[in-house]
Amino acid sequence: MKEFTDRIAVITGAGSGFGREFARIAAARGMHLALADVQADALETVAAELRGTGARVLAERVDVSDANAMDGFADAVFAEYGNAHLVFNNAGVGGGGLIWEHSVKDWQWVLGVNLWGVIHGVRCFVPRMIELGDEGHIINTASVAGLISAQTMSAYNVSKHGVVTLSETLFQDLRISGSKLGVTVLCPAFVDTGIKDAGRNRPTDLENDAPPTPSQILAREQTRKAVTSGRIKATDVAVKTFECIEDNRFYCLTHPKILGAVEQRMQDILEQRNPSDPFAQKREVAFKAPST
Repeated sequence: MKEFTDRIAVITGAGSGFGREFARIAAARGMHLALADVQADALETVAAELRGTGARVLAERVDVSDANAMDGFADAVFAEYGNAHLVFNNAGVGGGGLIWEHSVKDWQWVLGVNLWGVIHGVRCFVPRMIELGDEGHIINTASVAGLISAQTMSAYNVSKHGVVTLSETLFQDLRISGSKLGVTVLCPAFVDTGIKDAGRNRPTDLENDAPPTPSQILAREQTRKAVTSGRIKATDVAVKTFECIEDNRFYCLTHPKILGAVEQRMQDILEQRNPSDPFAQKREVAFKAPST
């Protein structure tokens, strides 16, 4: 997809991070915007900024893990604009700690936003986009955590591996159906997007009764350090993503140094050996075990 003026961009998680930068680029390219975020004040700040540039903006507070909410958002988008051309299934949250220490609520929260949010985005928008027959593109925000399996990141890894395979399958299904829609799966490494503070938007009914474990506290600290020290910014990732859209490129990998770990995992599978440490080649970000 190379023509953007007067096309419709739908963006979840639009109040911060990648979503905000996607919205800024889309507005600069003359697109009309449909923005969603669970944090109403952040969403309205972005909407006001972009309306100030002359962009047409529909902004709705939406919990992407909620099927009915996403149905309603899609209805509002098509009622307002009549179509959608770029759909960024971008909303995401983090979480870490030893896998056996995750609660049911931890799994529900992370998978609800990161994976079910993308499922709902595809379910609610793609059939209508196919029916309308215009050129378009689906962009699903995954992570390099969807290509490797790093320690103390289990729920996040599971959610992002799910997004990668969902996107690959979507690509294949669109291909055999002859659709004009393209697909990109975005797989960045550590970027300071605000995800380190994602707990601020965790629903009260999914909050844990017990305090965090030492491994969860350590994982949170290590994630914060890794994302804040990253050299690549959310703006850089958004620019790269739009390049992938224009080139109809499926895999959008913004941190090429991580490809060594991805290749190592593939070799582990091909040679049927035990999984290697994904951070073996990048010790400065390797997550450490908590002291007991």
